[in-house]
Amino acid sequence: MHARNTSLFLVTTVLVAVFACGQTERKVISKVAPVYSPLLKQKMIGGVVRIVAVVSPSGTVQRIEVVGGNPILVTAAQEAVTKWKFTPAETETREPVTFTFDPANHH
Repeated sequence: MHARNTSLFLVTTVLVAVFACGQTERKVISKVAPVYSPLLKQKMIGGVVRIVAVVSPSGTVQRIEVVGGNPILVTAAQEAVTKWKFTPAETETREPVTFTFDPANHH
C-alpha cells in the first residue's frame, strides 16, 4: 500500500499538448504515475523531467525521446509513460510530457 501511495507522488505538471503544426491534441485515455522512490525523496533528489512520447495512430506509445532531466528520474518517467494509452488519431504524433518530482511533497 505504501508503494501505491508513493507512486501517486506529486506530478505537478503533466502536459500533453500540440508539438507540431497541424496536429490536434491527443487526450490520454489511461495514465500510470511514475514511481518516485522513497529513497530519492529522503535524499531530497527531485526535479523536472521532460520527455516526448511518440504515439502510434492506435494510441499506444511507440517510443520515448528524452528532452531533459535527472537520469534516475527519467527512467521512472519513461517506464510510466510507455504504459499510457492515448486517443486514436489518423497519424503518429509526438506528445510532450513534463513531470515534476518534488521531494518536499509528503503525499
